[in-house]
Amino acid sequence: MQTLTPNTDLFHAKRRYFTCSTQTSTIIPTKPLSVFPARKTNREHLRNLENVLKTSSNSIDNFNVKVSSRQDKTTTLLEGLNLARLWPQVKAAVDEMSPKNLKRLQRLLSKSSEERSPKNKLGSKWRELHGLNNWAGLLDPLDQNLRRELVRYGEFVQAAYHAFHSDPEGSPRDVALPDGSYKVTKSLYATSSVRLPKWIDDVAPDLRWMTKQTSWVGYVAVCDDPKEIRRMGRREIVIALRGTATLLEWSENFRPNLVSMPEPKPDPSDPTRPKVECGFNSLYTTVSQHAPSLADSLVAEISRLVDLFAGEELSISVTGHSLGAAIALLAADDIAERVPHAPPVSVFSFGGPRVGNREFADRLDSKGVKVLRVVNSQDVVTKVPGIFTDNDNNKQGQNRNNGGIREMVERNNPWAYSHVGAELRLDMKMSPYLKPNADVACCHDLEAYLHLVDGFLASNCPFRTNAKRSLRKLLDEQRSNVKVLYTGKSLRLNRGTVLDYGDVLPSPSSS
Repeated sequence: MQTLTPNTDLFHAKRRYFTCSTQTSTIIPTKPLSVFPARKTNREHLRNLENVLKTSSNSIDNFNVKVSSRQDKTTTLLEGLNLARLWPQVKAAVDEMSPKNLKRLQRLLSKSSEERSPKNKLGSKWRELHGLNNWAGLLDPLDQNLRRELVRYGEFVQAAYHAFHSDPEGSPRDVALPDGSYKVTKSLYATSSVRLPKWIDDVAPDLRWMTKQTSWVGYVAVCDDPKEIRRMGRREIVIALRGTATLLEWSENFRPNLVSMPEPKPDPSDPTRPKVECGFNSLYTTVSQHAPSLADSLVAEISRLVDLFAGEELSISVTGHSLGAAIALLAADDIAERVPHAPPVSVFSFGGPRVGNREFADRLDSKGVKVLRVVNSQDVVTKVPGIFTDNDNNKQGQNRNNGGIREMVERNNPWAYSHVGAELRLDMKMSPYLKPNADVACCHDLEAYLHLVDGFLASNCPFRTNAKRSLRKLLDEQRSNVKVLYTGKSLRLNRGTVLDYGDVLPSPSSS
């Protein structure tokens, strides 16, 4: 048997003619590899790698430039947004739409909800609340007991409005007082001295009440509940007067010249005599054919009540809105002058105009009559009539005797008016519920005033978050001036739906 011996030389000879290709799995013949071409290839790879690195570096630089540019634009955009200014509004929106505040909003918008601030026992504090110290330290920030008293007096005036509109041609049969502790003792009527042509009644017979010479303007009420008397620390007599309603009352409003007040021994040549607006004085002092003047009937009733409750601690609170606020000052002056042994007299007015000159203001102050005027900064009625700046708007410490020429002009000018007493100034823009551009009627509306009083804390504080007064009446009377956010919510409540806590709503201050 022949043995086969492999030819190793041939194997090795052929072996070096084969190499493995990295591109395919097939073995193909090639030339022997040389060392020098391999070195050249490495250099090329290094050179190519260097080019790649340079290109990547340029791309990264370009990317960084683009990113930096975007960051600059973003920074500019964020600076333009002014997040420091927006953050309080964003936070307010989150707080306002929290479940707790939504429940409060549902309560305020509900027709059946009528929550009131608690009545504290006043005791001897009532004198301070009625101006013993001219309300020093009680207005800004607003004392909580004084806030409740102001809202209560405003509701007495609202009762006068409602009673009049229930029967404008005659005498209201019933006055729905907001406080059951009081009872009405006297209806009050004011007579105008303006005479209109008779043909006006023929043109509009259904509106004859608008041209009546004598109209019902308010009432006198007295507290007769022993428990309430103990809480307040005295028995209170309240005089409530409504604002302008009839055509003749509007006519009296536009008689702005000053006339002298009646005095025991008047001196017509004395320029320092107290003077008041002609129209207001006419409504207060004019006698009708069938009834005495408002002045005489009011003084007679207060004198009767003072005699009836002789020996008790009494107070007289005169409150009114608009025209009623003006007549309230005349009534307070008259009571202090003509009622024997008159108790302390205080006036709480809402949206009242100027009534008299500087001497009239001094006269009230000398008689001990305390006056607190609640004023809305956007209410134009509180800025008329008159030409010159009021003395209470002058800088503190300014001497009244300075500026002799100006003082002489003021004393002899028939339109030189001055405000009276202390002032609680409100701002419609502080309410989160009312539009900041509310119209003139809303700025003068009594319910809007009570809404602002109920929410006022201080001039440098936002609206009170725990305000108790319902928004229903404000919505009914001033819906067009309430922010859309709350009118929409009220409509859903009226349909019987409940506030949805999932709603995302804007901040009250932004709509």
